[in-house]
Amino acid sequence: MSNAREVIIRPLVTEKTMSVQDKNNTVVFEVKKGVNKIHIKQAIEEIYNVKVDSVNVVNCATKEKRMGRFGQYHYTTNRCRKAYIKLKDGYTIDILSDK
Repeated sequence: MSNAREVIIRPLVTEKTMSVQDKNNTVVFEVKKGVNKIHIKQAIEEIYNVKVDSVNVVNCATKEKRMGRFGQYHYTTNRCRKAYIKLKDGYTIDILSDK
């Protein structure tokens, strides 16, 4: 990947990701499909000026959802790819104030 901003789509802010960030100094981002851990690590270090300890990647499968009365309408959710980035000691990323 030529541009670091193309690799990282957005930070994920949920209750689970915030608890992981508080306990393990780990930040969760949604990343582009097809990029590897090395590209993700380089992009995070370039954008946020931090040192990355490790990167774990999770591919989320689609899910079938039902809505409407009696569930007569069906749709599927989009696939996503999440990266759990563990930062080295002394480094933090505040994703709530980063817009």
